Amino acid sequence: MYTSEELLKKVNEALDNLVYDRQPASLYDPIRYVLSIGGKRVRPVLTLLSYNLYKDDPLSIMSQAIGLETYHNFTLLHDDLMDNADMRRGHETVHKKWDANRAILSGDTMLLQAFERVEECDPTKLPDVFKVFIQTTLEIGEGQQLDVEFETRNDVTEDEYIEMIRLKTSVLLACACKVGAIMAGASADDTDNLYKFGEKLGLAFQLQDDLLDVYGDPAVFGKNIGGDITSNKKTYMLINAFNRATPAQREELTKWVEAKEFDRNEKVAAVTNLYNEIGIRKLCEQKMEQYYQESLVYLAKVNVSEERKAELKAYAADMMKRQS
Repeated sequence: MYTSEELLKKVNEALDNLVYDRQPASLYDPIRYVLSIGGKRVRPVLTLLSYNLYKDDPLSIMSQAIGLETYHNFTLLHDDLMDNADMRRGHETVHKKWDANRAILSGDTMLLQAFERVEECDPTKLPDVFKVFIQTTLEIGEGQQLDVEFETRNDVTEDEYIEMIRLKTSVLLACACKVGAIMAGASADDTDNLYKFGEKLGLAFQLQDDLLDVYGDPAVFGKNIGGDITSNKKTYMLINAFNRATPAQREELTKWVEAKEFDRNEKVAAVTNLYNEIGIRKLCEQKMEQYYQESLVYLAKVNVSEERKAELKAYAADMMKRQS
């Protein structure tokens, strides 16, 4: 059995050792850059830990783990372009360092590389692996489209938001767990329960991201806090602030959301203060804890010993304590 720290080290080594021998190099330089600027590597580590529940050679499925990480970073590259974001993990985004055309082309190439890496597996496992991976890629695109549409809507409900983040974020964590289980030859019941474990954990993980965007430490978070506030992103926090605000609070919140010109720091401070008054931080933390506990219910159903589950369970617990 490997620890999550050991697997993380192996994942980073594998990423560092990827070979970029195709031409033109200018197409592949942004890919190398994106995969080299860090990240928590949650998806590949979950893949390897899920496999390690059953078998002791998780490094044998490193290609699939790296494929999922490649895909995840492809989505970030294109998300940054769509959001016109300047920074990612404390570094310039690809479209800022190069240009938008390069971001599109290099991103498209990353998508194909992701499929290529996932495909390098036992032919008997490939149909099931590809089925969940393709379903996941389709759902993430659907989630991203919903996220874009929510930007121009002021009537987004909490349920709609949860479904959007399920599609955009949590299904890839679910996919990672299921791919690891499939590659290990786990039963259909176990692969389904691990998928649901990853899905619920992913919801908690994204809500935590929403929370850190408001209350995180910029030095640790890797980007300026308050980005969701300044862009009026329909997060769990903003939706519930409108739902629970007094008339006076709702009026002030509406003023900031509708403001065309504003001082960024002033807006972030004012909306954060409203969140504090309304009790949004505690509400978000309670919802995170709810999904985290639901994830553990599904993990408990997985038919392996508690001893073998210990590392995956500890990793999930650590995810809920992150500051970045």
